[in-house]
Amino acid sequence: MTAITLEQAAQILREHDNYLVLMHKSPDGDAVGSAYALCRALRSIGKKANPLCGDEIPESYFFITDGFEIQDFAPEYIISVDLATADLLSGTAKDYADRIDLCIDHHGSNTGYAKLSAVDGKSPSCAEIIKKLIDVMGIKADREIADAIFTGVCTDTGCFKYSSVRPETHRIAADLMDCGARSAMICRLMFDSKSPAKLDMERRVLDTLEYAAGGKIAFICISREIMERSGATQGDTEGVASIPRQIEGVRVGITMKEKENGEYRFSVRADDDTDASEICRKFGGGGHRAAAGCSIYADSPEKAKDLMIAVCIEAIGEDS
Repeated sequence: MTAITLEQAAQILREHDNYLVLMHKSPDGDAVGSAYALCRALRSIGKKANPLCGDEIPESYFFITDGFEIQDFAPEYIISVDLATADLLSGTAKDYADRIDLCIDHHGSNTGYAKLSAVDGKSPSCAEIIKKLIDVMGIKADREIADAIFTGVCTDTGCFKYSSVRPETHRIAADLMDCGARSAMICRLMFDSKSPAKLDMERRVLDTLEYAAGGKIAFICISREIMERSGATQGDTEGVASIPRQIEGVRVGITMKEKENGEYRFSVRADDDTDASEICRKFGGGGHRAAAGCSIYADSPEKAKDLMIAVCIEAIGEDS
């Protein structure tokens, strides 16, 4: 891996064309917002650019994806955004795992999988880096770009309430609003709007709540059965991972999503004294100190759960 500045990244993006921008599996607001904002920005200067995610983009991001048509070209330059490790690619995106030319990311746990990397581990969101990058390129954000970036910033900061938020973050958000970002609508959709199916799914998930380490670890499971019975979509699971960590006395919150073929995806949320990214790195994942993710392949959900809880117990220094 070779680390580069945003100025160097901007020059590279001016020189190349036919871009493919990769997102991680189970894409969140930061991944979707960063990818679509970068593609729109590149298209605005005459480049060809398409986003790609191996998983379906949740419907909740319709205001970012609507009207965005996929262009017909053979990818020549591969970019990843908000991707700590190539192991977090899925589906057709995995085909490009060893071909990534440029990584733009904000995870301190980034594994250096790309040929070139513009990584700022202190940035609260990848979208914030994308905004700085297009500013360096001299691209003025229109409403579509501003909406996408604002979505990434607000979702990865918990609507600006996480400790990672800096004064600069608010200044960037204000600039995006000046560019037309529909901040009120976006925050309402991301944080204050739930479908009946999502509420039913959350109710069922709460029934799976378990504790370990004397209540310092909380675990919930989003099983395939729960998804089917509630009628919820993958997009409806957004934000559920914060629930176990919200419980008083809990130091590590674990959310397990049951996927196909023995895959169980974990979202880990930790307190200030515990490193969630270190926990997930043991299973090939990564992320931030406070929030990280990974996948475990196991014969049963119980085995996957036990493996994760054992590592979490070790991380907080408890017996069980």
